[in-house]
Amino acid sequence: MASLPVLSSCLTVVEQSQFVRIDAAAISHLLNSNSPLEIAVPPQGVAPYHYCDGTGVTAEWIFVLDTVNHCFWPEAGSPLWTVHYGNEALSGYWALAASLKRAMEEKIPIHQAKILSTLDSQALAHIFRGSGKIPLFEERLTNLRKAGQVLMDRFQGSFIHVLEEAGGSAVELVHLLAAEFASFNDTTTYHGNKVYFFKRAQLLVQDLWTTFSGDTWGDFVDLEKLTAFADYKLPQVLRHLGIIRYEPELAELIQRLEHIPSGSPEEVEIRAATIWAVELLRRELGRRGQEVSSTQLDCWLWHLGQDDTYRSLPYHRTRTIFY
Repeated sequence: MASLPVLSSCLTVVEQSQFVRIDAAAISHLLNSNSPLEIAVPPQGVAPYHYCDGTGVTAEWIFVLDTVNHCFWPEAGSPLWTVHYGNEALSGYWALAASLKRAMEEKIPIHQAKILSTLDSQALAHIFRGSGKIPLFEERLTNLRKAGQVLMDRFQGSFIHVLEEAGGSAVELVHLLAAEFASFNDTTTYHGNKVYFFKRAQLLVQDLWTTFSGDTWGDFVDLEKLTAFADYKLPQVLRHLGIIRYEPELAELIQRLEHIPSGSPEEVEIRAATIWAVELLRRELGRRGQEVSSTQLDCWLWHLGQDDTYRSLPYHRTRTIFY
């Protein structure tokens, strides 16, 4: 069965890394002081603020959600984009999910490819309405329009046909998303070598599995082949744990909240180290008799990152559509 090129390509980066390193001793220290490590299985079922009607419409909605699920942090001094849903003020990912769920409740069929392909800025601004402005608005509009057009041209107007073509394989779905939808083709080069991350494509697979509890549109035979999802929250937590470390010049840039260009050696090394650090943690847990998946560890680390304890060191700032 096919596999993803993520781990092997990231290992090439880790082996040549100049700005970021993985501290294996910190992994041992973490596990020695927490035995066994309390890694909860990612909960199955509908996440808070997700739309779900139990049909293929939900799968189409999740595709839309993950097409624009990236980069929520504001510039220094700018207001945080906030969406008011019910009695709550939400930011970041939950604001995105709530705004797209709200659209469905307002009878705006954003799951339909034809609607996506003809979406204009006024309509999207209405969907994302709230306090402040969502970052990368124009890029999100472009990605939704292009995704809708690809669905129309290549998949008979529905994401369901993408899933059918993948044939229940998580790996095949990731490859298909990256090949057909430019905004999911999360790759770069490092010292002349191609590097694969596929962050949002893999996350989409995980979201489908979670929402449908591993059944129907979330039934995948090879989910264990997914890697961690390289974003800006996981390396922040791994750095707090001492598992990844930055050279002083990179640490200083991040501390000053300066932008790290997308595709730069520093940014590629941060993401590659994140994926390999999670893989090494997974392997070490396995050697100690605790079998967990990379996606379980990703979920655990991401939720740790929602606690202020793990935010004492800032995350790296990279404006990108890929995470």
